[in-house]
Amino acid sequence: MTRKVKVGDIYVGGDAPVSVQTMYDRPLSAIEENFDVRMAKLKSMGCDIIRFSYPDIKEHDQLSYVVKHTPMPVVADIHFDYKNALDCIDCKVAALRINPGNIGDRWKTEEVIRKCKDHDVAVRIGLNSGSLPKNTSGADMATLMSDTALEYISWFENLGFYNTVVSLKASDPDAAYLAYTKFASQSDYPLHLGVTEAGGAVTSCVRSTIILSKLLEKKIGDTLRYSITGAIEDEVIAGTELLKSMGLRKKGARIVACPMCGRKSFNSQEFLAEVQNDILSCNKDICVAIMGCQVNGPGEAKGADIAVAGIGKKVYIYKNGEIYKEVASEEAREQLLKVISEYE
Repeated sequence: MTRKVKVGDIYVGGDAPVSVQTMYDRPLSAIEENFDVRMAKLKSMGCDIIRFSYPDIKEHDQLSYVVKHTPMPVVADIHFDYKNALDCIDCKVAALRINPGNIGDRWKTEEVIRKCKDHDVAVRIGLNSGSLPKNTSGADMATLMSDTALEYISWFENLGFYNTVVSLKASDPDAAYLAYTKFASQSDYPLHLGVTEAGGAVTSCVRSTIILSKLLEKKIGDTLRYSITGAIEDEVIAGTELLKSMGLRKKGARIVACPMCGRKSFNSQEFLAEVQNDILSCNKDICVAIMGCQVNGPGEAKGADIAVAGIGKKVYIYKNGEIYKEVASEEAREQLLKVISEYE
């Protein structure tokens, strides 16, 4: 079992559940008007930790605002300038993500670690296969990544700092797998799992799931992020679905939806896109089925707590396997969410 690291109001490692992370998709200077609403929904969907890029001290006020208005622990992502790392601690972030290799001289990293220790701020050592020290030893990639992380950890431990999480990401899934297993055999520090630059939702989910599930089956990994070129909501969905499918997370809604085919009389694909995030953020342990025709619709509806099925020009909402009401297609979304909100 790995050691336990405190990140804001949650723990990573030890007997703590595997947590799901994502990274905000806008600059701090361009926070959206409905920021609070979006963060609350992400948390309800299963996001446990969220990271924000902090490239400029000029965004101090924005980062402070984010920390105050985000219901999950906030991690500041720092590159190159150690002064940014020092400053974001004053914004009361829960953790920093740094790569000591691109911070510069060792003393700069040590100054950051001293301040983290004084303010009870966690640190993630974020190593990527593309940003490692020059390989003068001839070691393979996995060994180089693991050895580099262990070296940085020794710097931290010399300062009496142990509140550390490690990530060893690579765009090559096999390289990431070997690096994580190598490190796990040498250290008990908790691991942040991920395959970096994994592509769009389909390619990322395939590449990441193969490696992440293999690692989790070996009980390697304490927190994870799917890196998707797309909506951060999809990253959270992918992470929570993986954990639920592996029996590592039980709470939350489950969606069953049929693929599109020539039989469809109700556009289940379009409807799913409209309601998916709302259903997954409902904080209820329910199964919701979305069906597009008379073949799968009634049957799947009987196996779900709540269902919607299009048959001909009519849309039916089912509850506990029985038809509950017939609605117009333009009212289906509103009526389905209403039924879900009232469901006990």
